[in-house]
Amino acid sequence: MAADEGPVRVDSWIWSVRLVKTRSLAASACRAGHVKVNGERAKPAQPVRPGDEVRVWHAGRERVVEVVRVVRKRVGAPVAVQAYVDNTPAPPPMEQFVAAPRRDRGAGRPTKRDRRELDRLRGT
Repeated sequence: MAADEGPVRVDSWIWSVRLVKTRSLAASACRAGHVKVNGERAKPAQPVRPGDEVRVWHAGRERVVEVVRVVRKRVGAPVAVQAYVDNTPAPPPMEQFVAAPRRDRGAGRPTKRDRRELDRLRGT
């Protein structure tokens, strides 16, 4: 494993430990503000060191990891898991999501009355 004692760029690290699929996605996520290191927005070149907390918002969910080892090059999945401690909270259960009301096929567009009832159900 390519471990080093010195700091590593955050975009390179999150790609190396397989939190994102490509290095360019990692850099784009940093530029968009979807990556935070120790609670602060991170630019792609910001260094990470062991002990830092990295939060990555990717693919519709937030991952919270603590850096255990810095990795400069992309490594296999079993090795990548050893480079961080995953502190991501568990996703909410599916029962907690409210199902969107469905109209019968062929029922046409909702009337003004239907729309008002939907808005009342949604609480808007």
